[in-house]
Amino acid sequence: MGSNGEDIDYSSPYANYRSPLSTRYASKEMQYNFSDQKKFSTWRKLWINLAKAEKELGLDITDAQIKEMEANVHNINFDEAAAEERLTRHDVMAHVHVFAKQCPTAAPIIHLGATSCFVGDNTDLIVLKDGLDLLLPRVAAVIRNMTHFSEQYKSLPTLGFTHLQPAQLTTVGKRATLWLYDFLMDERALRRAREDLRFRGAKGTTGTQASFMQLFEDGAKVRALDQLVAKLSGFQKTYPVTGQTYTRKVDVEVVSSLSSLGSSIHKMCSDLRLLANMKEIEEPFEKSQIGSSAMPYKRNPMRSERCCALARHLMALFSNAVNTHSVQWLERTLDDSANKRLTLSEAFLSADAALLVLENITQGLVVYPKVIERRINQELPFMSAENLIMAMVKKGGDRQVCHEKIRVLSQEAGAQVKQFGKDNDFLDRVRGDSYFSPILSEIDSLLDPSTYTGRAADQVTEFLEEEVFPLLERYQDVLKQENPVTLNI
Repeated sequence: MGSNGEDIDYSSPYANYRSPLSTRYASKEMQYNFSDQKKFSTWRKLWINLAKAEKELGLDITDAQIKEMEANVHNINFDEAAAEERLTRHDVMAHVHVFAKQCPTAAPIIHLGATSCFVGDNTDLIVLKDGLDLLLPRVAAVIRNMTHFSEQYKSLPTLGFTHLQPAQLTTVGKRATLWLYDFLMDERALRRAREDLRFRGAKGTTGTQASFMQLFEDGAKVRALDQLVAKLSGFQKTYPVTGQTYTRKVDVEVVSSLSSLGSSIHKMCSDLRLLANMKEIEEPFEKSQIGSSAMPYKRNPMRSERCCALARHLMALFSNAVNTHSVQWLERTLDDSANKRLTLSEAFLSADAALLVLENITQGLVVYPKVIERRINQELPFMSAENLIMAMVKKGGDRQVCHEKIRVLSQEAGAQVKQFGKDNDFLDRVRGDSYFSPILSEIDSLLDPSTYTGRAADQVTEFLEEEVFPLLERYQDVLKQENPVTLNI
């Protein structure tokens, strides 16, 4: 019964909390990566790898015991494990007991010499590695999409902004490379985090490998065991020293790279929201999509807003990672456990969800050149002042006189824009002043927007050729297999 006396069916699947990351946003692949099925089947694989390594190094473990365990890797009785955990108050031992019941022959050697962190920490490292393997191609897909966009619009002039005030011209493609370069940095950070991951291995209760020394009485074999278990589990190296756990500094590095990715996503999508407000660029918008329940004409940038919302949560998770690492007393404390379960999963799921949306956005950005041109025409006359002065000087005019003429005319035109909401008529005033008659035939060419963008187009070409294309070559196989992203919600 609820707090208000209402009868509630708590057995209903809709009566319990469900994370929106799993019900609305993240991919099935990333959800599986943090699922109980993946977690506990990985525990069993680790017990098998430990047994295989111990057998190879001389312990009395049979092929029959290993085959029995292998036959039950995915056959997990979750209800029975939950019941055992309620009795033992220990999740690892609960699963040891359940696995042992399924594998009576192998029961004596399951978890032999290991501590809980053998399965807990090593599984976390596998999940981190697999999670990064899922995210890196998504980042590459966004980079690929933005590469096409930058190339397509590298020469289209647009008004630049500093302090969110009109500044010198740039191009639509050059602006896109600013977003693109951030994602190149994110790919590098995520790839480094992936490459730097090692395995905790078989380190024992406080990292001294004392339990394994009891089993083997041979330091060389214990060291070999550590390396062999790692290789069987897909890692080339183990962390050379650990306490009971691998240092939580590893989590800091991984979550840091994810949070940094979040800042790139937020920055780009915030810019897209600003540009949508200006009606210069819009994200994709389906024919049947509704922008507002009250205002049918609206085309809200809801995808970019979702990216910003997810990215903001992702960025906030970094503080959890650094705080958890900072309070791991001596060889370890358990106050990391609950926090890690929340922080690591939500960091990866949030990054995955945001990248899915961003990939969808970047597949179909819509540019409105006429709107962009109109905004340029409103501001370019003022920016042309120096060019007009130089042209007049070449015709024999006095620079100071010309400067004063333009100052007066530009202020008059500015008043028309700001005080009366009219269009910028600065050039009409210049054409109407006989002083500027020597250059009237040149004014149109002096106002060609493409002459105000500097090396923007060349910078785009050089950047893509020198920095982006080599990166995309790393992902060419996986990108060939990828299908366009559609969003269900």
